[in-house]
Amino acid sequence: MIPPETLLHDWLTPRVPPLALAWLAGSRTQAATGDTRAFFLAFGMAPRKVGKADLHLTDAEKQAATVARPGWNPSSWTVDQAARTHLVLALPFTDAAALVATLDKLFAASDGGELVALYQMLPLLPHPEAHRLRAAEGIRTSMKAVFCAVAHHNPYPAEQLDEAAWNQMVLKCLFIGAALDPVLGLDRRGNATLARMLVDYAHERWAAGRPVSPELWRVVGPHADDRAIADLKEVLDEGGMTEREAAVLALMASPHPGAAEALGYAPDLVERARAGEFTWRTIAGTCV
Repeated sequence: MIPPETLLHDWLTPRVPPLALAWLAGSRTQAATGDTRAFFLAFGMAPRKVGKADLHLTDAEKQAATVARPGWNPSSWTVDQAARTHLVLALPFTDAAALVATLDKLFAASDGGELVALYQMLPLLPHPEAHRLRAAEGIRTSMKAVFCAVAHHNPYPAEQLDEAAWNQMVLKCLFIGAALDPVLGLDRRGNATLARMLVDYAHERWAAGRPVSPELWRVVGPHADDRAIADLKEVLDEGGMTEREAAVLALMASPHPGAAEALGYAPDLVERARAGEFTWRTIAGTCV
């Protein structure tokens, strides 16, 4: 298995001019010695040195990323984000407290673009348990791009966040209009408390005359109680087509005895769902 830092080097080599590659190699050497001043300077200079073009990874390179680190999906990364990650991975990491202290200083001094790169690299950092508070802070940010760097295409939250922080992240996705489908581990980390929170949120939206994202029901379905089943029946009866499709998928995932009864009133949609004519992925596409 090829480690992530080697993959990053291999990806950057054909995409970055030789002089910039030499600068990056030298900066990594300085970072590895523990020269934090040189590291901070290099981290900030990376876009000017290597550029901001998209990485445009090939299918083989994307597959290699998944093999190197399950769940790692750098398909939307840029060259400077890859270079910054390459720099961070050069830091001495045998001492978790020292690594966290260095990263704390880096996070505190970073702008929005730098924060996106930092949060994207969370699943690659050593001592994963040491970065839980940092991930929770990313969830609380008011910057959508930074929040999505934590929540989307990132295996770290599902692996490391406790239930309260996880639930907060999923609810915030809906609150700020971020899709749920890119949240890795969404179905596995679903829970009854989150389902109740989302049903309450849906009722608040309805009371204010605002729409409810059909994706919400994906998380509710497997943990639906009597109240949620009643809501899903209403959506199935009165919602638009995408909402009705979402209700069917949620009810199909529910072990509640009322779910089968509700599905009996929409045999055509059930048949289409079983044929794969609509999925949570297609429903997410209509919510963008």
